[in-house]
Amino acid sequence: MFHVGLTGGLASGKSVVGRELERLGCRVIRMDDLGHQVLAPDGEAYAPVVAAFGPSILEPDKSINRRALGKLVFADPAKLEQLNSLVHPAILARARTLAEQHAKAHPEAIIVTEAAIMIETGSYKSYDRLIVAACRPEQQIERALARPNALSRVEVLDRMSRQMPIEEKVKYADFVIDTSGTEETTLLQTRAVFDQLRSL
Repeated sequence: MFHVGLTGGLASGKSVVGRELERLGCRVIRMDDLGHQVLAPDGEAYAPVVAAFGPSILEPDKSINRRALGKLVFADPAKLEQLNSLVHPAILARARTLAEQHAKAHPEAIIVTEAAIMIETGSYKSYDRLIVAACRPEQQIERALARPNALSRVEVLDRMSRQMPIEEKVKYADFVIDTSGTEETTLLQTRAVFDQLRSL
Protein backbone atom coordinates (compact mmCIF):
# COMPACT_ATOMS: atom_id res chain seq x y z
CA MET A 1 0.00 0.00 0.00
CA PHE A 2 1.40 3.38 -1.06
CA HIS A 3 -0.23 6.01 1.13
CA VAL A 4 0.07 9.76 0.50
CA GLY A 5 -0.97 12.60 2.79
CA LEU A 6 -2.59 15.71 1.30
CA THR A 7 -2.81 18.83 3.45
CA GLY A 8 -2.87 22.61 3.37
CA GLY A 9 -4.89 25.16 5.29
CA LEU A 10 -8.43 26.44 5.35
CA ALA A 11 -9.54 27.08 1.74
CA SER A 12 -6.04 26.44 0.40
CA GLY A 13 -7.22 24.37 -2.58
CA LYS A 14 -6.52 20.89 -1.21
CA SER A 15 -10.02 19.71 -2.16
CA VAL A 16 -9.41 20.67 -5.80
CA VAL A 17 -6.16 18.69 -5.70
CA GLY A 18 -7.89 15.76 -4.00
CA ARG A 19 -10.69 15.61 -6.59
CA GLU A 20 -8.18 15.59 -9.45
CA LEU A 21 -6.10 12.85 -7.82
CA GLU A 22 -9.31 10.85 -7.41
CA ARG A 23 -10.20 11.42 -11.08
CA LEU A 24 -6.74 10.14 -12.02
CA GLY A 25 -7.37 6.90 -10.13
CA CYS A 26 -6.25 7.52 -6.54
CA ARG A 27 -8.44 6.35 -3.67
CA VAL A 28 -9.09 9.48 -1.60
CA ILE A 29 -10.00 9.43 2.09
CA ARG A 30 -11.37 12.81 3.23
CA MET A 31 -10.97 13.30 6.96
CA ASP A 32 -13.55 16.10 6.97
CA ASP A 33 -16.17 13.70 5.60
CA LEU A 34 -15.26 11.20 8.31
CA GLY A 35 -15.64 13.99 10.86
CA HIS A 36 -19.22 14.51 9.68
CA GLN A 37 -19.86 10.78 9.95
CA VAL A 38 -18.57 10.33 13.51
CA LEU A 39 -20.62 13.36 14.66
CA ALA A 40 -23.85 12.10 13.06
CA PRO A 41 -26.48 10.89 15.55
CA ASP A 42 -25.42 7.28 14.91
CA GLY A 43 -21.69 8.14 14.94
CA GLU A 44 -19.14 7.07 17.53
CA ALA A 45 -18.39 10.60 18.77
CA TYR A 46 -21.97 11.93 18.89
CA ALA A 47 -22.91 10.97 22.45
CA PRO A 48 -19.56 11.95 24.04
CA VAL A 49 -19.58 15.34 22.27
CA VAL A 50 -23.18 16.14 23.24
CA ALA A 51 -22.42 15.09 26.82
CA ALA A 52 -19.35 17.33 26.89
CA PHE A 53 -20.77 20.44 25.23
CA GLY A 54 -24.47 20.29 26.01
CA PRO A 55 -27.75 20.57 24.11
CA SER A 56 -27.04 24.10 22.84
CA ILE A 57 -25.05 22.55 19.95
CA LEU A 58 -28.06 20.54 18.73
CA GLU A 59 -30.50 21.30 15.94
CA PRO A 60 -34.23 20.62 16.51
CA ASP A 61 -33.76 17.21 14.86
CA LYS A 62 -31.00 16.42 17.40
CA SER A 63 -28.19 16.55 14.82
CA ILE A 64 -25.09 18.50 15.83
CA ASN A 65 -24.88 22.04 14.49
CA ARG A 66 -21.21 22.05 13.50
CA ARG A 67 -21.13 25.82 13.19
CA ALA A 68 -22.47 26.28 16.73
CA LEU A 69 -19.97 23.71 17.98
CA GLY A 70 -17.19 25.49 16.10
CA LYS A 71 -18.06 28.85 17.66
CA LEU A 72 -17.93 27.24 21.07
CA VAL A 73 -14.58 25.49 20.73
CA PHE A 74 -12.55 27.77 18.47
CA ALA A 75 -12.84 30.57 21.03
CA ASP A 76 -11.42 28.34 23.77
CA PRO A 77 -8.22 26.28 23.23
CA ALA A 78 -9.08 23.94 26.12
CA LYS A 79 -12.50 23.15 24.64
CA LEU A 80 -10.96 22.64 21.19
CA GLU A 81 -8.47 20.19 22.67
CA GLN A 82 -11.33 18.41 24.44
CA LEU A 83 -13.32 18.14 21.21
CA ASN A 84 -10.31 16.82 19.32
CA SER A 85 -9.72 14.18 21.99
CA LEU A 86 -13.31 12.96 21.55
CA VAL A 87 -13.46 13.09 17.75
CA HIS A 88 -10.00 12.34 16.36
CA PRO A 89 -9.65 8.72 17.60
CA ALA A 90 -12.95 7.81 15.91
CA ILE A 91 -11.95 9.56 12.68
CA LEU A 92 -8.53 7.88 12.63
CA ALA A 93 -10.09 4.45 13.21
CA ARG A 94 -12.46 4.96 10.26
CA ALA A 95 -9.58 6.21 8.09
CA ARG A 96 -7.46 3.14 8.89
CA THR A 97 -10.34 0.82 8.04
CA LEU A 98 -10.95 2.61 4.73
CA ALA A 99 -7.26 2.52 3.81
CA GLU A 100 -7.13 -1.23 4.48
CA GLN A 101 -10.27 -1.80 2.41
CA HIS A 102 -8.86 0.24 -0.50
CA ALA A 103 -5.52 -1.57 -0.33
CA LYS A 104 -7.24 -4.95 -0.44
CA ALA A 105 -9.65 -4.05 -3.25
CA HIS A 106 -7.21 -1.97 -5.32
CA PRO A 107 -3.65 -3.06 -4.47
CA GLU A 108 -2.21 -1.08 -7.39
CA ALA A 109 -3.89 2.21 -6.43
CA ILE A 110 -2.34 5.13 -4.59
CA ILE A 111 -4.27 5.95 -1.42
CA VAL A 112 -4.52 9.65 -0.55
CA THR A 113 -5.70 10.94 2.82
CA GLU A 114 -6.82 14.58 2.79
CA ALA A 115 -6.79 16.53 6.08
CA ALA A 116 -6.30 20.14 7.15
CA ILE A 117 -4.26 19.63 10.34
CA MET A 118 -2.12 16.65 9.37
CA ILE A 119 1.19 18.32 10.26
CA GLU A 120 -0.14 19.90 13.46
CA THR A 121 -1.22 16.49 14.81
CA GLY A 122 1.97 14.73 13.70
CA SER A 123 -0.02 12.22 11.62
CA TYR A 124 1.88 13.28 8.47
CA LYS A 125 4.73 11.03 9.63
CA SER A 126 2.66 7.93 8.88
CA TYR A 127 2.45 8.59 5.12
CA ASP A 128 4.91 7.57 2.42
CA ARG A 129 4.82 11.05 0.86
CA LEU A 130 3.25 14.40 1.76
CA ILE A 131 1.60 16.89 -0.63
CA VAL A 132 0.91 20.45 0.53
CA ALA A 133 -1.58 22.66 -1.34
CA ALA A 134 -0.32 26.21 -0.90
CA CYS A 135 -1.61 29.70 -1.58
CA ARG A 136 -1.31 33.13 0.03
CA PRO A 137 -3.18 33.79 3.32
CA GLU A 138 -5.23 36.57 1.74
CA GLN A 139 -6.41 34.06 -0.88
CA GLN A 140 -7.43 31.62 1.86
CA ILE A 141 -9.55 34.34 3.47
CA GLU A 142 -11.08 35.42 0.17
CA ARG A 143 -11.97 31.85 -0.82
CA ALA A 144 -13.35 30.93 2.59
CA LEU A 145 -15.61 34.00 2.61
CA ALA A 146 -16.90 33.16 -0.90
CA ARG A 147 -18.06 29.65 0.04
CA PRO A 148 -21.76 28.79 0.37
CA ASN A 149 -22.89 29.27 3.98
CA ALA A 150 -19.57 31.00 4.57
CA LEU A 151 -18.03 31.62 7.93
CA SER A 152 -17.69 35.23 9.02
CA ARG A 153 -14.35 36.97 8.56
CA VAL A 154 -13.75 36.72 12.33
CA GLU A 155 -14.44 32.97 12.25
CA VAL A 156 -12.15 32.48 9.24
CA LEU A 157 -9.28 34.35 10.88
CA ASP A 158 -9.83 32.48 14.13
CA ARG A 159 -9.68 29.09 12.40
CA MET A 160 -6.61 30.06 10.43
CA SER A 161 -4.92 31.14 13.67
CA ARG A 162 -5.36 27.59 14.98
CA GLN A 163 -3.54 26.11 11.97
CA MET A 164 0.14 26.17 11.15
CA PRO A 165 0.81 28.86 8.48
CA ILE A 166 1.11 27.35 5.02
CA GLU A 167 4.61 28.79 4.57
CA GLU A 168 5.63 26.56 7.50
CA LYS A 169 3.75 23.52 6.19
CA VAL A 170 5.59 23.54 2.87
CA LYS A 171 8.83 22.80 4.77
CA TYR A 172 7.44 19.33 5.52
CA ALA A 173 6.27 18.62 1.97
CA ASP A 174 7.63 16.15 -0.55
CA PHE A 175 5.47 17.91 -3.16
CA VAL A 176 4.06 21.46 -3.11
CA ILE A 177 1.17 22.35 -5.39
CA ASP A 178 0.81 26.11 -5.80
CA THR A 179 -2.93 26.77 -5.90
CA SER A 180 -2.65 30.56 -6.07
CA GLY A 181 -3.19 30.68 -9.85
CA THR A 182 -5.99 29.41 -12.04
CA GLU A 183 -7.67 26.08 -11.40
CA GLU A 184 -6.20 24.71 -14.62
CA THR A 185 -2.70 25.56 -13.40
CA THR A 186 -3.45 23.71 -10.17
CA LEU A 187 -4.73 20.70 -12.10
CA LEU A 188 -1.64 20.62 -14.33
CA GLN A 189 0.61 20.58 -11.26
CA THR A 190 -1.54 17.86 -9.69
CA ARG A 191 -1.20 15.66 -12.78
CA ALA A 192 2.57 16.15 -12.71
CA VAL A 193 2.72 15.11 -9.05
CA PHE A 194 0.52 12.09 -9.80
CA ASP A 195 2.94 11.01 -12.54
CA GLN A 196 5.83 11.28 -10.08
CA LEU A 197 3.94 9.27 -7.48
CA ARG A 198 3.19 6.55 -10.04
CA SER A 199 6.90 6.30 -10.85
CA LEU A 200 7.89 5.70 -7.21
